[in-house]
Amino acid sequence: MLEHFFGSRTRFKLLQIFFRSPNKSFFVRELARLAGTQLNGVRRELEHLQGWGIIAAVELSDSITNEGGTERSKYYQVRANSLLFPELKALLLKAELLEEREFVEIIKKRAGVLKLFILTGMFTGATDADTDILLVGKVKPVAMARIIKDYEAELGRTVRYTIMENQEFQSRREIGDKFLYRIFEARHLSVVDEYGIN
Repeated sequence: MLEHFFGSRTRFKLLQIFFRSPNKSFFVRELARLAGTQLNGVRRELEHLQGWGIIAAVELSDSITNEGGTERSKYYQVRANSLLFPELKALLLKAELLEEREFVEIIKKRAGVLKLFILTGMFTGATDADTDILLVGKVKPVAMARIIKDYEAELGRTVRYTIMENQEFQSRREIGDKFLYRIFEARHLSVVDEYGIN
């Protein structure tokens, strides 16, 4: 939806990349890879974003090289002091929340019969969590792998997920499994909970 609002998918993806890591500088090839698009399209959109004062080109003269960058290469970074920064950040956050809601609904409909569905890790900011998603029940592994792959392509990030059958979950819960304990102790959100975890 917001791809149309921003004028192009590439522009939208670039803004997401920049605003997720506002303190990081990106090389053009790295941006093309993360956005899943052609170099020429990325260069064109970078010109637009620079012209509007949203991003700035910076030269890194040290020996750090990213994705084929060389010394004195041009990198790009979001301008946190840009007049549009707060509004764009809020809009992109809302877009991400909408994407997450759609993602959750797809899992509920297509992944199988779920008795427990927990979001943690990247979804809640729980950096100490060992996974981002825990699914318990009669989960369809192939369907879930496809859902995750599609979402990762949209997100430009890796999503860690764990699938357990009911019996395995109950056994691990009874013995006080450390993996489960860390999930329950970390900040998490229960989408489906037939076990009364929360």
